[in-house]
Order: sequence, then structure tokens, then C-alpha cells
Amino acid sequence: MSTPRDDVLRIFRSAVAAVHGTDCVERFLTVRQLQGEVYVLALGKAAEAMLQGARAALGEQLHSALLVTKPGHVTRAIKAIEGVTVMEAGHPVPDAASLRAGQGVLDFIDAAPRDAQLLFLISGGTSSLVEVLPPGVSLNDLQRLNQWLLDSGLDIHDMNVLRKRLSCIKGGRLAGYLHGRNVMQVLISDVPGDNPADIGSGLLVPEEDGHVSVAALPDWLQVLLQHEPPLQRDSSCFQDIETHVIASLDDAMAAAALETKKLGYKLQVHTERLNGDAAVAGRRLAGVLVDGPPGVHLWGGETSVEMPANPGRGGRNQHLALAAAEMLAKRNKVWLLAAGTDGNDGAGTEAGALVDGGTIMRGTMNRMDAAECLRRADAGSFLEQSNDLIATGPTGTNVMDIVIGLKL
Repeated sequence: MSTPRDDVLRIFRSAVAAVHGTDCVERFLTVRQLQGEVYVLALGKAAEAMLQGARAALGEQLHSALLVTKPGHVTRAIKAIEGVTVMEAGHPVPDAASLRAGQGVLDFIDAAPRDAQLLFLISGGTSSLVEVLPPGVSLNDLQRLNQWLLDSGLDIHDMNVLRKRLSCIKGGRLAGYLHGRNVMQVLISDVPGDNPADIGSGLLVPEEDGHVSVAALPDWLQVLLQHEPPLQRDSSCFQDIETHVIASLDDAMAAAALETKKLGYKLQVHTERLNGDAAVAGRRLAGVLVDGPPGVHLWGGETSVEMPANPGRGGRNQHLALAAAEMLAKRNKVWLLAAGTDGNDGAGTEAGALVDGGTIMRGTMNRMDAAECLRRADAGSFLEQSNDLIATGPTGTNVMDIVIGLKL
């Protein structure tokens, strides 16, 4: 007999499985067949899974491939495949390997014949993993920008706008290096609205809106942005680029809903996309769960945490879950899961957390203080002691975050 906690985890795993990169890419390329030899660039956290899907669909058509992902997201098996070059780079903060990977992308394109079919497989994480900097901008500058973005609490759109402004390849600028080659980009969306211009910071999509909805940027950043390279405005470089978004949060949510019904629970899907402060969202969702009807409640989206000085352990999902746990304290028959579909929440190895009415008591018994952990952005330390962390390992996909509430 499964427990309610088991059922919540099963619903989450079903959601993630539905958007796995291998299956999604193989299905798509089996229907949308490419002609001739294909040169593949797989970029992002789901790069290996997506490349495996392409290999299954293309067979001997796959001439060669460049795979760029973060450490821990690639297996020895893919490294051993002839014709596949693997590069690992920094995430969530880019590093020197990210610059090498960016140059590796340009070199791979340059080496492909002018009449070659290029296939880009792009998933979340690409923004940090590959970069080519304009003259006058150093790696230290890039890292300072990215760390500021991660700590700022800005939403993903504003973060990407600023990333694009200090890049020679983002915001569609990479298209200028293609020189008329036939290109298809296949995307797994990790952004609200599934706009290709925001996925991986839009390597092959022209910038549409360079506005950042923030009152004022730091002086050092305004100085840095003076090095912004020109945007790719020549529409002819985009005319041979075919774009397809093959998996998104909506697909994962649909799978979660289907699994919920299979398990026999009543279902309420909340259509608004989560955003804003993670703790505020966690308290609000806990309130909805407590006051709402019995059954499963589903939410999706991506919140943020404005980091204090010297933050502790954990990411936005753990922060949301711990804030929710405060509201659920001492309540029976309520559970709430918050997790990243990519298997990563913050800089640690956990995907998120699954809390219940006893979470606060368990953590407190181990001498932890929930309010203090939230203040220090150290939710992971509390949730480790309450035994509520979820570790999935790399999932082969990335479609933002899912929150699952269960009330009996």
C-alpha cells in the first residue's frame, strides 16, 4: 500500500518523465525527419538526454555532435561515442570552461560544411554554460554580473535581458555566425510563456524587448553595459532557422494531472504561473491548500529569493517549502512538494522538498529554527534535519518548477 507521501512523489516523477529529453526529441525527429548528414549541438542541463534522442531518431545520419552541459550531467557512455565531443562548464555561474565552450560552439559551426544541416538541441542552463564575450569584458565581469543576477530576485526575463547585453552570441547574435546554413533548433522550455527568445537567452532568436523592469542598475553594471555588442538586426540570417519547442511546463502539468486521476484523487489545477518571492508564494499556497477542498492541487512556475549576505543552503523550492511548512505546522493530512524538474534547486544536489504538518516539529527537535533559516536563506539545513529533502539526480529535462499539494 502506498502512502500519501508516496503518491505525491509518484505524481512528481510522472510529470518529469513526460518531458524527458530523450523521448521528446526522438518522437519529434521521427515525425519531422531531417535530410542528409546532421551536425548536432546539444546545450544545457538536458543536453545528454536530448542528444540520445537525436541519436535514436537519426541513426547514421548523425555525423558529429558537440555536447555542453554542467558537471554531473553527463555519463561515461556518451563520452565514449565516436564523433561526440563533450564539454562541461560552469553553472549557475559561468566559468572559464563556459568561455571555452562558447568558442567550441563557434568552432563546431565553422567546421561544418556550408550545406550542412545543423541541429541545435537547447535546454535550460545554456545561458551559463556557453558564452563569447565582447572586447573589454572579462570573465570576472561576467561572473560578477551572473552572481548579482542570482542574488537579485529578478525574474528570468529580466535576467536574460541583462545576460544578452554582455554577449556576442545571445539575443540572436549567434545567427550571424551561421552563414546561411540550414538550421533547426529544438527547445525544451524552462521559461514562462515558452518564448524561444528567453530559452537559453535566445542564441538564435532576435531580441524583441531589451527593457529591464528594475528601478536602477548598480553603477558598475551600467559601466559594464557600455561594452554591449550590436544586436543581430539582419533578418536574412534568421530565415533558414526553424524553431520548435517540444516540451514545456504545460506538458509536465498535464502528466501530473493524469497521474493524479489514476491514483483516484480529486484534482485542482491552478493555472497562474508562480513567480515573485518564494517565501510569500509558499505561505500563500499553504493557505490555499488548507482552505481548499480535499484532493491534489497543482501549481507550476518559478519563484525567486533575494539572497542575504552569506546565504546558507538550499534554493527557491526549499525556501518555498519551508515557508509553507510554517503554515502547515501541526495540521494533519496535508503535504506539499516543491521541486525543480531539472533535479536541481540552488547550488546543492537536491531537487526540492516535500513537507507536511510535522516538518517544523521534526526540525525544531533537531535544534533548528525555521524563521532564522528562512532569514538566512538556509532552508536546506532545516529540511535536512526534518528529513524532507528530495534528491532525484539529473532528470534529463528542465521545465521550471512544480508544486504539488495534497489534502485528505
